[in-house]
Amino acid sequence: MEGTKGTAATRAKNKYAAANYERLSPFVKKGKKQRYKDAAAAGGYRSLNEFIETAMDRLADEILGKE
Repeated sequence: MEGTKGTAATRAKNKYAAANYERLSPFVKKGKKQRYKDAAAAGGYRSLNEFIETAMDRLADEILGKE
């Protein structure tokens, strides 16, 4: 019974993520990940993902203009 509960919860999380998020998997040269993590922490970001998304949004706004 416990195994089924976890499986249903996992399916629900995956269904939510699929409906609300798109996956990007950037590759960076060795050593850069830690630099980005340190910058995210120093900048007060909650996660490396939030840091990267914010940086990408700023660059996109700079190139394409704000939406």
